[in-house]
Parts: sequence; C-alpha cells; structure tokens
Amino acid sequence: MSKMHKEHTLTKNQQIIFDLIDKSPEPMKAYSILFSVQKKGINAPLQVYRALDKLVEIGKIHKIESRNAFIACHNSSCQVAKATAFSICEICEKVTEISSTGLSKYLTNFKDKDGMKYSKYNLEFFGSCKKCTPK
Repeated sequence: MSKMHKEHTLTKNQQIIFDLIDKSPEPMKAYSILFSVQKKGINAPLQVYRALDKLVEIGKIHKIESRNAFIACHNSSCQVAKATAFSICEICEKVTEISSTGLSKYLTNFKDKDGMKYSKYNLEFFGSCKKCTPK
C-alpha cells in the first residue's frame, strides 16, 4: 500500500482493486478491472464500482474522465479527488498526473467572469509526450 497518502483501512475488495490499478502501466476501465478480479471472488460490477468510488474518494486513485478509466495516484501533495490535472499523449496514450504548484495556486484562486469560485476541478491536457514528439 502506498505510504504517500493518509492511510485508510481498505476492504478486501478495495485492496485487490487498488493493487491491480497500481500495478497497471496504463489506466484501466471498470470492466477490465472486473474481468481481472473475478478469479479473486469479485464477480459483480456493483462491487467493482463501489470499490472504485471509495478509492477515488480517499485519493488512492483518479478517474481519467475522457478515457472512462482509472489510474493510481502517486502524488503525495495531491488534494485527493478535488483537484486533479493530467497530461495525455494523443499518440501513445500515456497518462501522467501533473504536479504543478503554479497551476494549483492559479486554479485555487481562479474565479470566472460571474465571480464563481471553484472548489473542485478535473483537467485533462492533450498533446504529444517527449517520446512521441518529433525531434
């Protein structure tokens, strides 16, 4: 279990699902997760979704909205599920969580033209990673 986040006692299902996502080199979709954990006794989609919802809530994983997939959080300064930003390579599909104090500070103080102050955000930036950018 990652020591980066405040420790929560995970249920058996949450631990199995977190371990699977944590070991995955790429974001995982819920049905891929279900298929992978069936041999460990987790057979119902509802069991997977409950575990995923709780893991997102406590900040162990993040949902990549555009991919409808989940990735483990390895950022110790992450504000749980309230403030996430990801870079996504449009060529190789690599997803990386962005840790930028400048971006976080800007977004924390951001208000729109009507004065709405935001308490939560989930940003996804698309481009090409260093490996896929032509030299």
